[in-house]
Amino acid sequence: MIRRLVVLAMLPSLIYMADPAQAGTLTVEPVEITEWKSVYGVVETRDRVPARARIGGTIDALDVTEGDRVEADQQIAHVEDDKFAFQLDSIDAQLASLKAQLLTAQADRERGETLLDRGVITSQRMEQLRTNVDVIDGQIRSLDAERLVLEQRVSEGAVLSPQNGVVLSVPVARGSVINPGEAVAVIGGGGLFLRLALPERHAAALSTGDEIVMGAGEEDRRTGRLVKLYPQIEEGRVIADVEVDGLDGRYIGRRMPVRLPIGTRQAILVPAAALTTRSGLDSVTVEAADGPVTRVVVPGAAVQHDGAPWREILTGLAAGDRVVIPDD
Repeated sequence: MIRRLVVLAMLPSLIYMADPAQAGTLTVEPVEITEWKSVYGVVETRDRVPARARIGGTIDALDVTEGDRVEADQQIAHVEDDKFAFQLDSIDAQLASLKAQLLTAQADRERGETLLDRGVITSQRMEQLRTNVDVIDGQIRSLDAERLVLEQRVSEGAVLSPQNGVVLSVPVARGSVINPGEAVAVIGGGGLFLRLALPERHAAALSTGDEIVMGAGEEDRRTGRLVKLYPQIEEGRVIADVEVDGLDGRYIGRRMPVRLPIGTRQAILVPAAALTTRSGLDSVTVEAADGPVTRVVVPGAAVQHDGAPWREILTGLAAGDRVVIPDD
């Protein structure tokens, strides 16, 4: 008996009389099906922008940590440079001195105008008094402008968020010394997408707008759309971005199973209900010239076709065969 089973399993097909219960027939023809490539996609934010310090100094305030939500232009840290305070004090002292000199110069000018009317001083001396007032006034305006520049630099100690989003990383701590342009935090925003890295042999089969399927099973199946293919191949892989509605953004960098269309091929399909299994052998009922017979087949993977589950038949059926679909 064991020998007979082994011989039957090695045959490409086996024919014997079928169960008479049947509901209808289906003439099988090659159907074009899509081949899918299973990969993993990584959840990424569309924009990943560092929030940089505009001045160098010491971080005296750090208001965010990883995972915090921030708004554009929100202060997330503050950098302090003690030199600015000393420079402001120096300018204030110079301004106080010049303002005192200005008062004296203005008083001298007023007395000079009275003496000029009396003919006590010359016009040349009067011009010198007026010029002295203008020079001191100009020095005061120059120091005021310099002070405004320093105040602006002090205000630039506030590190602002460049966009709405979530804080992905904070590579510094309070008390850290940083240089101008150094990143205090990295902000992710602009929405979410899946980033894929595919073998370069599939590059020619992909195009913008292709549908992708997410999820390992039909119960969690979702679809997305390929929105961008990067022209540069890195380490033998093509980088692609996929847009998916309702993507969970709680964990950036999370890996998710994805299936991509990489080509099409011809296959013979039968409804899943047409397959029966007996003694470890899969078979279908086929209408022959002398009546229904059961033929052993080798099924392949399950395929969704016309909204119903079908099974691909690798061997045992040919185009034109009429398969009997048993009554449920």
